[in-house]
Amino acid sequence: MELGKNAIFFLSALLAAILSIFLFPALNTSTTINKWLNLKSSIKIADLVVTNAFIYTSDSSFPFAESMAIRDGRILRVGNHSSFQDLLRNGVKELNLNGKVVVPGFIDSHVHFLWGGLQMVRVQLQGVNSKEGFVKMVKEAVAEKNQGCWVLGGGWNNELWGGDLPIASWIDEITPNNPVWLSRMDGHMGLANSLALKIAGITNYTKDPTGGTVMRTSGGEPTGLLIDSAMNLLVPQIPEVSVHERRDALVRASKLALRRGVTTVVDLGRYLPGATTEDVWADFSEVYQWADSKAEMLIRVCLFFPMETWSRLQDLISKAGHIWSQWIYLGGVKAFVDGSLGSNSALFYEPYLDEPHNYGLLVTEIDSLYNMTMASDKARLQVAIHAIGDKANDMILDMYNSVASSNGNRDRRFRIEHSQHLAPSAVSRFGRQKIIASVQPEHLLDDAGSVAKKLGADRADKESYLFGSLLANNAQLAFGSDWPVASINPLGAIKTAMKRIPPGWEKAWIPSECVSLSEALNAQTISAAYASFLDQELGSLSPGKLADFVVLSTSWDEFEVEASASIEATYVSGVQAYP
Repeated sequence: MELGKNAIFFLSALLAAILSIFLFPALNTSTTINKWLNLKSSIKIADLVVTNAFIYTSDSSFPFAESMAIRDGRILRVGNHSSFQDLLRNGVKELNLNGKVVVPGFIDSHVHFLWGGLQMVRVQLQGVNSKEGFVKMVKEAVAEKNQGCWVLGGGWNNELWGGDLPIASWIDEITPNNPVWLSRMDGHMGLANSLALKIAGITNYTKDPTGGTVMRTSGGEPTGLLIDSAMNLLVPQIPEVSVHERRDALVRASKLALRRGVTTVVDLGRYLPGATTEDVWADFSEVYQWADSKAEMLIRVCLFFPMETWSRLQDLISKAGHIWSQWIYLGGVKAFVDGSLGSNSALFYEPYLDEPHNYGLLVTEIDSLYNMTMASDKARLQVAIHAIGDKANDMILDMYNSVASSNGNRDRRFRIEHSQHLAPSAVSRFGRQKIIASVQPEHLLDDAGSVAKKLGADRADKESYLFGSLLANNAQLAFGSDWPVASINPLGAIKTAMKRIPPGWEKAWIPSECVSLSEALNAQTISAAYASFLDQELGSLSPGKLADFVVLSTSWDEFEVEASASIEATYVSGVQAYP
């Protein structure tokens, strides 16, 4: 009974207070009223309303919209223009785009981010199409170096000058006092000059390491070319990259990504077969964590770590979770099973036409890879494995099937990085086993002119870059660049996947594998987010998700027909980050 009296007393007092504010002006209550009104007006309705746009949301429940409201870095509302009048009447900032296309911020599903940032200030051999041009670029780089300093760089593609591989003698005469290391565009082969070979102790007595090859002359002398894990015979001799250089590389790489409309990258790290695993962990602590603590991150990163260190990642995630901050996500683990097509080290069932005794390389011993995959999956870590050749892809599909059967059903989202050449039976397995095909459309442009010479026209046309077939078999495609192997350029990847027309060609290569604009956009946005367990936060312009989006300087109709556009602006958390 006493409690009831107290409640009645409280309600009476509250009613009296309300009446005193609104019904009794003689009681000098104007100050109280003004405070209440000011409080109401300070409640943020929205930070920005995007209007008069053609918005592709990548959300299947409402694929297209005209307007979008953003508050506190997240999407508040998406819909038709008429439903946003209440926000505009309240003085919210408006961004009128005059019919231009808006898409979710692009997610690059496969980059080596700091490596790419470092390469931007080294010898860049992309596009060099002659021996003379190659030598000229190296000569210019040496002229700027002090005696004894390493000359580093890469990006060369021997297919551009007819296929002949470079050798140390090309550059020895102009680099007598500077060791040189120049990686091929795919990162699975590199050229050293004779001084670098001498420093590394590589001679005609050096044995090939497991998963690698020291290329030799007919007399057994090293030519200067090292393939896959053989690169680790030399790379440790190169001076460590300083923390300052790596932090600068992050800034350079991030600004490039924003110029290309990329707001999130999946970073597979500075890690190749046989290399040290510590570089990736050092980059996490000394570069990414540092930049995050200093509020200097410009784009979001999802980090994958070497599979050999799975237990270390498990410990970190058990303490911190997968979401380190709004900028850093802890993804999973990555390993390799084979090399690359360009280096003739991708693993195939049949030999290379230009090397009849070469079937490619198994760069990680299969039992070891299986055991690490089993342990990583038991620890509930996402697994991504590099596989390019048809045999390599089948081996990983078999392995994933065995691991999933042993460890039980769950949402694991196994990934195969590249999924480049697939035997006929493999395509349907991606969908059936729910394997993510993490592919790089721009590699198609580099391979189209040479793959028939390496594999034969029949094999090349039946199993290369089967994007359309994978989608038709219910596989999830996630587009990436593999930067710096190829340019970080999602609009280029989208066009390539839609048109499949390599430079100098008039018709599409394997036209049945072309995809639609919406399929390509999804592979660069929502499917890419799904492929890294980021789809609850990113990948579509849906209410509640982070407001990362890109404005394109085109109309939808033109985009759909021409597959061409340019980046007009990039927004991260609703704030313009480029230009």
